[in-house]
Amino acid sequence: MAIKNETVQLTRWSGGQHPTLSAITRMMKQQGLRPYMWMNTPNHRYAVRSHGYDKVMYVIEGMVEITLPDSNQAMRLRAGDRVDIPAGIRHGTIVGTGGAKCVEASVARR
Repeated sequence: MAIKNETVQLTRWSGGQHPTLSAITRMMKQQGLRPYMWMNTPNHRYAVRSHGYDKVMYVIEGMVEITLPDSNQAMRLRAGDRVDIPAGIRHGTIVGTGGAKCVEASVARR
């Protein structure tokens, strides 16, 4: 199931097995991405920002909330969920109460 939020796209995990770091990293590499992993402690907040590149992010463990202040919306991602954030879209990130482990990659604009 994919949900479009203006230009941000959220894709919920639909795989039969629990998402793993190796499975998601392999899938991203097959798509030509160069993923890197990050993790954070519970309730960590990343300030609202935008990037000059498209961003692809998967949650491996925990929960992350992506806030979109310009549209006054938020989306919660759980293990396996993917979000695609186009360049220039302002977004913030709030890590859930159990912390989170994520994999992301940047996609250069062509």
